[in-house]
Amino acid sequence: MRKIFSSKTVVLLMVGFLVVVGLIVGSNWWAKRTNNPPFFQRAVNDLTGGAAKIISIPTNAVGNRANSLANLLNTFSENKALKSKLDGYAENKVKLQTVEEENQSLKKQLDLKKTLTDYETISAVTISRSPTTWNSQLVIDKGAKSGIKKGMPVLGDSGIIGLVSEVNTVNSKVTLISNTTEDTNQIAITVKGSAGDTNGIITDYDADKKMLVMGSVSNTANVNKGDTVVTSGLGVRVPSGLLVGKISEVTTDSYGLSKKIYIEPSSDLSKISTVLVAKSSMES
Repeated sequence: MRKIFSSKTVVLLMVGFLVVVGLIVGSNWWAKRTNNPPFFQRAVNDLTGGAAKIISIPTNAVGNRANSLANLLNTFSENKALKSKLDGYAENKVKLQTVEEENQSLKKQLDLKKTLTDYETISAVTISRSPTTWNSQLVIDKGAKSGIKKGMPVLGDSGIIGLVSEVNTVNSKVTLISNTTEDTNQIAITVKGSAGDTNGIITDYDADKKMLVMGSVSNTANVNKGDTVVTSGLGVRVPSGLLVGKISEVTTDSYGLSKKIYIEPSSDLSKISTVLVAKSSMES
């Protein structure tokens, strides 16, 4: 039977074994002396660490992307929440501003109401005003049930703003003094000048200047900037003495034959939230 190991092979194995044992013993002795891990342990640790580093590269990349995505989602949520808060603040600011404006308007109306000794007044709120007919009409929340009648004058915070043109059971339509498309709505007015009164009618409205226009006034009429304009009580059923506004500018027409007077309304026609409907004591 053939020998598996020759004497030479056995010798080599024995030498190799002794070398390995020597290296291990020497490595341990050196490690204890220098406080460093043994050589073989360091070799294994280095191999293990290298492998772990290679494996961790794609793992860390996935983890970093996941963290970035999570941070992005958190930022988006925070941004959405902040925008919602800002929208809430803006909405509250608008509401507060609206309430303050209405409060100021109501205070002025109380002062105006004290001057209308010959009239009863009905308070109402604007419930509809279309952008297409902004300078023409609006709808208030009082109608026949509250005693409203067609033709009654409607006042803003300081003076007349229009006439009731249509009456329903619980609401009414108001045609504004800035609507001069119909002759029946041309309100008769009087300029209270220092040298005497000048009568006329509102003939137009300049939307750019936001001014009422009194046209066809004689060149000899003594009217000046700052003069007060009131209703004359002539023509349509409008009481006399209701404030219309003040003269802002006096010019002449294109032919130079008559004066053209621009009147700044006493009430802001672009902001009408609350109104007073004047009711004569004779109508009660």
